[in-house]
Amino acid sequence: MIKLSVNLNKIAVIRNSRGGEVPSVTQAARTCIAAGCHGITVHPRPDARHITRRDVLELSALLTHEYKRIEFNIEGFPGPEFLDLVCEVKPKQCTLVPDPPEVLTSNAGWQLDSSAEWLVPILARLGRSGIRTSLFIEPNIKSVDAAKALGADRVELYTGPYAKAFPTTFSDHILHVHHEAARHARAIDLGVNAGHDLNLDNLPGYVEAVKGLQEVSIGHALISDALYLGLARAVKEYLKALGSAPMVTIAKRRPSRRR
Repeated sequence: MIKLSVNLNKIAVIRNSRGGEVPSVTQAARTCIAAGCHGITVHPRPDARHITRRDVLELSALLTHEYKRIEFNIEGFPGPEFLDLVCEVKPKQCTLVPDPPEVLTSNAGWQLDSSAEWLVPILARLGRSGIRTSLFIEPNIKSVDAAKALGADRVELYTGPYAKAFPTTFSDHILHVHHEAARHARAIDLGVNAGHDLNLDNLPGYVEAVKGLQEVSIGHALISDALYLGLARAVKEYLKALGSAPMVTIAKRRPSRRR
């Protein structure tokens, strides 16, 4: 079974744009869990542009005490402050990504080689804290081998180019690359996750092509779809609260022809 971990960054973006506590990140987590997701993902950044330290601590408490079977995945660039927070919280999984603080969102995976040896003590530190480690990588054999040598437990294949190319023959080529990277990872006993811009349209083809996938982390597309799927109900609830009748929509009909 492929696990779905819901990234809640966008919930925090909406909250932070207005201030206050609405929408609540923890309430969003409860809603996703009630709907059946297997995990919750967050990406705290140094500027706290969306997820804050407080969010991480509150989610950790929620998943530790109320929803013990739900996995907590914290992703981010392995700076000192980030690592201290992760080791304090001890989530089930920590996914290390290569994006520096100033970028808008993750736009590439690690291109791992011998220059990435600085990650060895970081992965070891996380492992000593009982945290499963994952490296967000470009889907190539070299990076998969390097992830194994560095001591990671899993790799997360960066799916951005696939999502951008979908649906074209080039996306089929990219799928083959991911298939081979995942196959090699499994052969050397590395777990395989995937993420970035996966959505309802491109996800089924990816799942079919990339065998042995263990987890996908989806945020932007899922939260966007939630707005569309939930807007109708929200409007109806507000009309009810107002005690107002909905506007009557009359279906267009062809004028009847008298014989």
